[in-house]
Amino acid sequence: MKTTVTIIGLGLIGGSLARSLHESEDNYIIGYDINSKTLEFALMNGIIDESSTNVAQAAKKADVIILGTPITETLEFLTQLDEMTFEQDVIVTDVSSVKKPVIEKANTLTNSHIQFVGGHPMAGSHKRGIKAAKGHLFENAIYVLSPAEYCPPFAVETLKSLLQASKSRMIELKADEHDDMTGVISHFPHLIASALVRQAKKWEETYEFIPKLAAGGFRDVTRIASGNPVLWQDIFYHNKQKMVRMIDDWMNEMTALRTMLQNDGKSELTAYLEQAKEFRDGLGTQEKGAFPAFYDLYVDIRDQAGAIASVANILAENEISITNIRILEIREGITGVLRLSVSTKDEQQRSYQILQQYGYDLMLEE
Repeated sequence: MKTTVTIIGLGLIGGSLARSLHESEDNYIIGYDINSKTLEFALMNGIIDESSTNVAQAAKKADVIILGTPITETLEFLTQLDEMTFEQDVIVTDVSSVKKPVIEKANTLTNSHIQFVGGHPMAGSHKRGIKAAKGHLFENAIYVLSPAEYCPPFAVETLKSLLQASKSRMIELKADEHDDMTGVISHFPHLIASALVRQAKKWEETYEFIPKLAAGGFRDVTRIASGNPVLWQDIFYHNKQKMVRMIDDWMNEMTALRTMLQNDGKSELTAYLEQAKEFRDGLGTQEKGAFPAFYDLYVDIRDQAGAIASVANILAENEISITNIRILEIREGITGVLRLSVSTKDEQQRSYQILQQYGYDLMLEE
């Protein structure tokens, strides 16, 4: 018998989960969304098996319900689900990037048929909506599960089994642990990136040439500030206590740096920068728990058509798989730098040797 999965909210995340789960013949996917065009697209493109404009009807058919909605809407849907009459037990999960308010809400549910497992697939895109949904979006990404207080262990295992179709790397974390860590590595950096962009805009009033100089490092550091403002406001609101605490920590960091600069603390500043470099360079360079390793090399290329494809084709012909590729410090009409990531030290060394034979100027990240 097939597992019926109802996905409420077919945006980028909900739509991508629908695509990946639909690839298994063991699943029957029902999609619910307030946007009729979204449902029409999902149905026509084989992303779902059935569409619904009635959330109660769609939910009552399900073995598993996935809330692919922003945090505030997720909390509202949990209230609705709690008031529904189910004929069978149903596993409910979400995709919210802040877990504490969702788990606190789930712990208050009185519907004995609901087994709640909080979820957060840690992958995304700068694009939005069902048309941007990809079945491989979560492949090798971290997928955090945070069970509610009274959730039975078998419900967690059932959900893990279902989500294997996403090819993600599942780990279990408590809600507070999750929110602390995502606050540090995801939410707060978005605040900082937005603040840096705002600062540059203010300086533009004095130096109108600033936008033309804002390339390379500035674009790399502030890229995430281009995220959906409404979605990020919702994230910040529901994780505001941790954001405020991190702003306080950040102000202390800036005060320490200002003191070093004012006092000409060259050795202190050098040590500070060395510690930051050491930590940053060590991210992902070895297997740590559920996090995959990667090894980087930098390739100088001409800014011309086919330059990136040439590098990729050379490595593909030698059966080297690129796990990530990024364009850095582009100078229009001159040169750019590709940062290539591969999975092993051996692939990093082989890539270096092969591309060197083709005359490329390279640098390894040790």
